[in-house]
Formats: sequence, C-alpha cells, structure tokens
Amino acid sequence: MERRKVDVVVISDVHLGTFGCRAKELHQYLKSIRPTTLVLNGDVIDIWQFRKRYFPKSHLKVIKQIINLATKGTQVKYLTGNHDEMLRKFTDMQLGNFELLDKLVLDLNGKKAWLFHGDIFDASIQNAKWIAKLGGWGYDLLIMMNSMYNFFLEKMGRERYSFSKKIKNSVKKAVTYISSFENVAAELAIDNGYQYVICGHIHQPQMREVQTEHGSTLYLNSGDWVENLTALEFDNDTWTLYQHQTDKKARRVVEEEEFVDIKLEDLIKKVTLS
Repeated sequence: MERRKVDVVVISDVHLGTFGCRAKELHQYLKSIRPTTLVLNGDVIDIWQFRKRYFPKSHLKVIKQIINLATKGTQVKYLTGNHDEMLRKFTDMQLGNFELLDKLVLDLNGKKAWLFHGDIFDASIQNAKWIAKLGGWGYDLLIMMNSMYNFFLEKMGRERYSFSKKIKNSVKKAVTYISSFENVAAELAIDNGYQYVICGHIHQPQMREVQTEHGSTLYLNSGDWVENLTALEFDNDTWTLYQHQTDKKARRVVEEEEFVDIKLEDLIKKVTLS
C-alpha cells in the first residue's frame, strides 16, 4: 500500500495501555501515511492507568510503527500531557529523529504554530490531581461499558454509540468548559502572535477561527483515539481534520499481520538512527 505524504500530522490522547484505546485503527492510519513531522501531542501512553497485565500486541504495534516512521526520516515530536506527565522530567531530550518536549513552535510557511497538550488550563489537574485521576478511571470504566454495548450494536449491523459524547453534549457545564478551554487557548495564541494554536486534552476535535480585538488565530484540536479517531494534517499550506473510517476488511488485515517482538536494545538503536 502506497503511503500518503503529509507535511505535518498531529495526534493526541491515544491512551495506550487502557481498554478504551483504539490501537488497531491508529496502527492502520499510521501505516497509511508518510509525514515529514509527526507530533504526538500528549497522553499517548497512559502512565496514570498503566497496568502490567494489560498492554496488548496491538498497542505495541503502534509504538513499533512510530519508531519505523522515525527510522525512515520522519521527525517525531512527543509533547507530554497529564497522563504521561512522568516523562516531563526527561524533557528536552533528543534521540536521532525522536524528540521529547513539553511544547513546540513550528514555522509553517511563514506562519507560527503553537502546540501543547492543554492540561495547563485544567484546574482539577493543577489543584487536585487525585480528583482528575479518579475521573480518568471513571472515564476508562465508561469506555469499557461502551465498548461492550458497541460490540452488540455492530453484531446487529447498527452504528456505534458514544456514552461520553452524549453526556458531554447534554451537560451544560461540560459544553461551557470546552468552549472556555478553546477561547483561552486562542486568546493566548493571539496575544503571543501565533497564527495557529493546537491542543489535545479535551478529546474534542475542532477547527475554528477565533477573533478578538487584538487579532485572530486558527484554533485546532486533534481529538482522540478512544472515540473520535481523529488527527490533524497540514499539507499544501492547509489544515484538515482527518476522521478515520473503520473499514472492517482493512481492520482484519491489521489484526492478522504478523507481530515481531523487538528487544529494548534494538528499539534504542532504531530510534537513535539519524
């Protein structure tokens, strides 16, 4: 299969190591692209909820595919989020084409793009981390229940249904929080002269122009790979919001693909190759 060439791809909130992660679909997407720069904008590996008993091969395949892209010339920028905040003690670190950062500024054809995860705006994380972790466990349980429900829906030939989307869209407070998050990020970007501001964290894919009396910026959110299966792509001076379509035939091919175990020392060698 010929890969699509893309200048920049941004994905976030993959949550590898949790039951809700749609790793097979993400692996399928990563095998279809050849980005010049791949930005992993936080919460890619869910260290908060990491369990030794649960890290299936499909999740390892995602890591392997990211490493493969790096070895073939893709610049991989891993930006830390709240669920993988333990990695922040190692920033700013670079190994060949792989770089670990807290935030990133890209020059895209003369326009500045400001990328960061977005958890800095979340008061529950900054002031009461245990509440945020409890919420994370609750969300993971909700996704597990939702996965079982969707399994039976697919068996009956019906479309998937999202519990959390229904809750978010029904609860006024959640809608207000999302809107506030987007506006704060956009206003900060305008004040600092960035033409694009790109976040993750709230699992809400978005692309919209925000204007204030001081100027304008394009606010973008890459969504997640738990429910929305979305990514941001920048190519030919244009941003697009990619929505992955779950093709059953292609998914079976990914599932049946032979997985080769890689030793840690081999992984390190691959990543450090320029």
